[in-house]
Amino acid sequence: MNITRILPDLQCALVCEDVRQEVTGNFILLGVTAFLRVPQVPITANRVCVFSRWCAGVGNFTETVRLIAPDQTTALREAKVKFVLQDPAHNATNLSVFSQLELPTAGIYFVEVLVDDVMKLRFPLPVLVAAPQQQAAPSAPEGA
Repeated sequence: MNITRILPDLQCALVCEDVRQEVTGNFILLGVTAFLRVPQVPITANRVCVFSRWCAGVGNFTETVRLIAPDQTTALREAKVKFVLQDPAHNATNLSVFSQLELPTAGIYFVEVLVDDVMKLRFPLPVLVAAPQQQAAPSAPEGA
């Protein structure tokens, strides 16, 4: 029996600020986050990345990563990338970059990760408004 295609498993999907790759091929994820804290809304985020890794599959695939608005229906952004797994022991690492991402309101956004239109993961990405903290004025030393 000849196996020609096995839908892969999603090993991970992480939201981060940036990803670097060393000369060894290893990845460095910067600013891995579970939420986005912003000073006000609406706001444009310079860069939001979704790092994903697929394993245990065989064949040609298309990954789709979507950012869904708090209304849970509006797709703000979508990124697609094609990848190949030639053997179940191999893995594929993908990076979806959303540049100049407009976030119109605070609330619970969702990240969806699909392979060939099959939903593999959907997780919340809260956008929180937090005013910048005020620095306290230095106090005069006692007895001065």
